[in-house]
Formats: sequence, structure tokens, C-alpha cells
Amino acid sequence: MSSPLLVSNGSAGKGGRILIVGTSGFIGQFITQASLDANRRTYILVRSFSDNFHLKIKIIKEFEDKGAIILHGVINDQKFIEHMLRKHEIDIVISVGGGESIIVQAMKVSFGHEVDRSNPVEPGLNMYKQKRKIRRFIEEMKIPYTYICCNSIASWPYNDSKHPSDVLPPLDHFQIYGDGNENKIGKILPRITFTEDVLLAIAAEKIIPRSVVASLTHEIFIKGCQIGFSIDGKKDPEVCDLYPNESFCTMDECFNDFLLKMDEMLKMSTN
Repeated sequence: MSSPLLVSNGSAGKGGRILIVGTSGFIGQFITQASLDANRRTYILVRSFSDNFHLKIKIIKEFEDKGAIILHGVINDQKFIEHMLRKHEIDIVISVGGGESIIVQAMKVSFGHEVDRSNPVEPGLNMYKQKRKIRRFIEEMKIPYTYICCNSIASWPYNDSKHPSDVLPPLDHFQIYGDGNENKIGKILPRITFTEDVLLAIAAEKIIPRSVVASLTHEIFIKGCQIGFSIDGKKDPEVCDLYPNESFCTMDECFNDFLLKMDEMLKMSTN
């Protein structure tokens, strides 16, 4: 089905023209804001007929008010996309849209592991195989590319249905994948340990999304897929090398923020 080209009257800054697909998603919001902050002419593709469009209106309107230019259409309409890119002389396309499968709808993230160096158990492995096919196609077509391996980004839920950004660190008990040996908060809590056998058993159930999450959790915490390989500084640059002037914090330092929030919560509970 052909989609009409409808363009809003929003303003935009100077610079290379960027089209962002999936701007209302978790990562899409960060990228869209960064593009606008960089004073780039920013276009965002919007599917006005999507099932949850009413939930995205506020996000889209905020970006439009900041200067983003809205294009109404769908990414899989090839003629529409080609026409749009030519008409608006768009230089860069950034796609951060999720798939339509129940897995993506449930998890809301794309797991940014190094898929060529990681081999999770099924059903997670099948997702990696699909990503590898896309990589090989890009390379065979000699399309310039940069693969960003962001690991557990986008509030990865691990083997739990809770969203980490919505809850403070636990004060009664918590789950540990592996055996655990840290004592960050200065006291010992009852520990619920998910062993390797437990995670593999959940993965083998083939229940979506539970089994996929378990298989990737196993790959991260048991097999250490995010740190278990060396990188070539020229071919595989580390993010700190790309931005030497930026300040990065360690996971240990990140948990210090949680400790401050925990203290605030305890003070509120005693007042």
C-alpha cells in the first residue's frame, strides 16, 4: 500500500539531514534528542495508524516543538522511502525501530551483544542468527557500516518482569545470576540464586519471552559474553577511545546513585 507524503511545518537547525525511524522508542528518544541538540536537521518517521499511536503523541509533539520535522509513513514502503530521501535530501538514516514480533513487543529492546562472538542457547541463538545474516548482507553489498555493541542497554530486564528504572534497589531480597560476591550496601540480604541449570531449564521451555530472556541472561552472567573476548583497537574501537574528553563512570559508581536514593527512601519511611 502506498503511503502519502505528509510533512509537518516544524523548524529545524542547520547541518546534515537525519531521518530517525523509531523515535518514540526507548533508544529512539535519546537519539532524536541528541540529533536536535547537535543542531542537525532532524526528520522523524511516524506511523499515525499504529495501534498505540495515542501513547506516542506526547513524545512526538515534544520533539516537533523542539524543531523535528515529522514525516508520516511506513519504513517498509520502499517507493515512499526512496521518494522521501530524494525530496528532502536526507543524508543519514538511523533506524531504531523494534520488530513486530511478540518477543520485541514484550522486551522493548534490541540486545546489543557482539552477535558474531556470542552463542547463547536457544531460543536466543535464533535471534542472533538473523542478525548475523543482516550483517553478512551489508558486508556483501559493500555498504559502509558501524556496528554498535551496546550490551545490556535500554533497561534490560534480565530474568525478571520488573523494569529496572521503575524500582529502587531491593531492601528485603534480590536475585543473583551465578554465585555473587559483592557487598555494596554494607549488609547481607537473603539471596535467591538462579544457577546455570535453572536458567538453561527455563530457556529449554521455549516459552516466549521468558525463555529468550533466560537464554540471554545465561549468556551474559554465566558465559560472560560481554567481556569474554579481546578487541582490535583499529577494527573494534572501545567507546572510551572514541570520546576521550567524555567522562564515563563504572558500574560500581552507578550503584552509588542507588545508595543515595535508598537513603532518601529510608528517611521518608521513618518520617
